[in-house]
Amino acid sequence: MNRIEMLRRLVSIQRVLVKHGLDELIGSSHMLRPARLLFRLSPPGWRRRQQDQPRGVRIRLAIEELGPIFVKFGQSLSTRQDLLPADIGRELTRLQDEVPPFPTEQALAEIERSFGRPASELFASFEHAPLAAASIAQVHAARLHGGEDVVVKILRPGVHDLVRRDLELMYALARLAERWWPESRRLRPVDIVAEYEKTILNELDLLREAANAAHLRRNWLGSPLIYVPQVYFEYCRKSVMVMERIHGIPIDDMDALQAAGVNIPRLAANGVEIFFTQVFRDNFFHADMHPGNIFVDATNPEYPRYAAVDFGIVGSLSERDSRYLAGNFMAFFERDYYRVAKLHVDSGWVPAGTRVDELEAAVRTVCEPIFSKPLKDISFGQVLLQLLSIAQRFDMVVQTQLILLQKTLVQVEGLGRVLYPDLDIWQTGKPVLKAWMLEQTGPRASLRRLRRDWPELRHALEKLPQVARKLVDETLEGGEAAAGKNAVDQELRRAATRSRYLVGVGAALLISATLWLGLLGEPRWLGWVAGGAGLLSLWSARPKI
Repeated sequence: MNRIEMLRRLVSIQRVLVKHGLDELIGSSHMLRPARLLFRLSPPGWRRRQQDQPRGVRIRLAIEELGPIFVKFGQSLSTRQDLLPADIGRELTRLQDEVPPFPTEQALAEIERSFGRPASELFASFEHAPLAAASIAQVHAARLHGGEDVVVKILRPGVHDLVRRDLELMYALARLAERWWPESRRLRPVDIVAEYEKTILNELDLLREAANAAHLRRNWLGSPLIYVPQVYFEYCRKSVMVMERIHGIPIDDMDALQAAGVNIPRLAANGVEIFFTQVFRDNFFHADMHPGNIFVDATNPEYPRYAAVDFGIVGSLSERDSRYLAGNFMAFFERDYYRVAKLHVDSGWVPAGTRVDELEAAVRTVCEPIFSKPLKDISFGQVLLQLLSIAQRFDMVVQTQLILLQKTLVQVEGLGRVLYPDLDIWQTGKPVLKAWMLEQTGPRASLRRLRRDWPELRHALEKLPQVARKLVDETLEGGEAAAGKNAVDQELRRAATRSRYLVGVGAALLISATLWLGLLGEPRWLGWVAGGAGLLSLWSARPKI
């Protein structure tokens, strides 16, 4: 997008805001007050504004008109009903499944283009009226020739161009912020836009979404907590995806849930358990958990089960980030603020020279007043907002890889509080997190990591004598000890042999000790005996100098 096209887009955004009477809301904001003159002087601002509708409706209509990226933003915002005025929050929830659909003829044309066959040949039946329409795609019900009821997801025509256009605009604004806004060095707006770009471009590839769904289904197959529908890969392309049709109650339809006799507290607690399990056990989590994507199977209302759809946005963390994040959560649960501060320094989330005691004091100042309330009244969103001030003070760099997780955490909390305001998200998540931590730091975890890394470790150990010999050869060639090279060479071979032997003995004993602890766990003295035997063997077989 060149500068002229970008300017046109900015003007079009302004025109939409003015059209729906939102320029006055923007002008009333203290941060954006300087922009008020721009709205007043531009021709779109001279037109009659549509202010005959409530502000929530006008905001929703403007977001829908601005396009997919803005709709996605509105969807994320709608999950925080506790932070929004009631009229705005109520209208933003309608973005989740009430975006205007595109003509069915275009959907049928895309199916025929993708498969080279018309929908009438692919499906035994195909419903022309869409089940739901979203910012990226819309969904139609259909039936396969084998009798399976399915849903067909089809990308909106031209959505790639629309997304690219707005991404370029976001990059331009982020670069301006980095140039003129001092705070941007810490917040890294260009990196944040880049992270969002990867997320939304992945969402435009329905083959990737199909793979995400299959992965999640495999992780939760047979679970009483959540059901993930089956994907029919033979009917999937980059712009068309077919999966099993599920039936359930929308998660935010409280009247229907109560009429079905659903155990709401259990349902809310299960949602928290699912989230922590996905993040820490599976390291693969559904990252678009707004109400339009979550249904409830109330077949057994006392033990309700979630049913998830729309797997275009998923998240994962590196092993290192998972470990540090879990440690932070556990330390926070236990009010161990020193450990919170230490983990932030060790993980590199704050500069290396940060004083741990000062960071500990700052965290305690924010968190202690929160913990003086009942746990059920503590909000993750509130904690995150409070911690922003600490981040700013200690020059904490925004971790773009955690943005999806933060967004999902806020969504889960929002859903939980809509379902069951007394939900204790902290106590519900703590047992799952504690079990994961024990599993990750126990002997079984050591055995798993050893088994996983053994091929690479063995290869490195086998190469070690050769590397040592080469290093000595190069040193001797450059010095004056060339005459004694043969003697040194022979001694080096003997040393390499002894080293290989020692490595083999030590590795065998290490594996034996790990096996004892991993398979038996108790008594603990077996581990000490095995470790002592290993040290004794290494000492007795040490090189004689």
